[in-house]
Amino acid sequence: MLANPARSQHWPEFDWPFFDDSHRTLKKDLNAWSLLHIKHGGDESRAAIDAECQGLVTALGHGGWLAHAIGGRVFGGVRDVIDTRSICVLREELAYHHGLADFAFAMQGLGSGAISLQGTVEQKQRYLPRVGRGEAIAAFALSEPDAGSDVAAMQCSATPVEGGYVLNGQKTWISNGGIADFYVVFARTAEAPGARGISAFIVDADSQGLEIAERIDVVAPHPLATLQFNQVRINQAQRIGAAGEGFKLAMATLDVFRTSVAAASLGFARRALDESVAWARSRKMFGQSLADFQITQTKIADMATLLDAATLLTYRAAWLRDQGQRITREAAMAKLTATENAQKIIDMAVQLHGGMGVKKGCIVESLYREIRALRIYEGATEVQQLIIGRDILRSV
Repeated sequence: MLANPARSQHWPEFDWPFFDDSHRTLKKDLNAWSLLHIKHGGDESRAAIDAECQGLVTALGHGGWLAHAIGGRVFGGVRDVIDTRSICVLREELAYHHGLADFAFAMQGLGSGAISLQGTVEQKQRYLPRVGRGEAIAAFALSEPDAGSDVAAMQCSATPVEGGYVLNGQKTWISNGGIADFYVVFARTAEAPGARGISAFIVDADSQGLEIAERIDVVAPHPLATLQFNQVRINQAQRIGAAGEGFKLAMATLDVFRTSVAAASLGFARRALDESVAWARSRKMFGQSLADFQITQTKIADMATLLDAATLLTYRAAWLRDQGQRITREAAMAKLTATENAQKIIDMAVQLHGGMGVKKGCIVESLYREIRALRIYEGATEVQQLIIGRDILRSV
């Protein structure tokens, strides 16, 4: 993404009753900040992406935006409890401007989320203020080579020893892997079979025996890695919450941030729509603009309708969670619809751009690569369908 199209300073969806004035101000202020502070060098080498991500974390911290991603005013958070709508507003706006900026923000929240939810006072004091200031990069280490959607199948172990635990095993597809200062790691402690025998731990990146086994390159370049734990010893004080309660904590953390994945999809889709409108107005064909063709108008109509539908579901889920309601079904519907609709919108944007749409450096080409992973991570589309179906069958 290399430039920003002209945008109105009025966003009609923010007149909806899901928002209050604090969310409208947040949107306006972050848009202004992003135009000044988010730059794109175009270098997608691993070293450049690592450096850019680290720089974005620092900038987002200095700008005060990361304070929304942690819980507890006393620990540097904006609120005592994370406001889901604020997280969604921030992710949508950052994704609109730059996918890596959204990634940098989201991983600070997800990586420290378990600490915000169930960390001890000492753990919160040690980690959360640094996360909020952009001085420490956080990571969430849940997935394994044979335990992705089936989290209960994880094999990474944490064996109790005097004064703490010893960790052995692998974690993979870990965002911020290789650049994080600490990892929240979920490992099997075997209090019970399956999901009931998993605990959560904070593991500092410089812990002896923790290695980066592989750096993973993906279509939209982000820092990702496989972690190897070889007899990594950690203190008892590094466990988050009760032993055997890690699976519940992982799901609670994902519940906070899953809706925000839908919001990031909205940002990508909204940018694709804006780019398409600007392109259609300026592109001349057969003596008129591309926008004058009825087929273009129908495509724009489809894109806008898909976007509004996804936006309504996303902010319904965020609003309900902020009212203290359980949103398992609503969050799944939001993530499923927003990510799938965004994929359709961006695909149509590429088609409208013709050859330019697949040219490296074109914004919609970048968006096409950015959106694909969102249909997989934090619960693939098929998993969301299962969640929704099972929840409906239980409740009717």
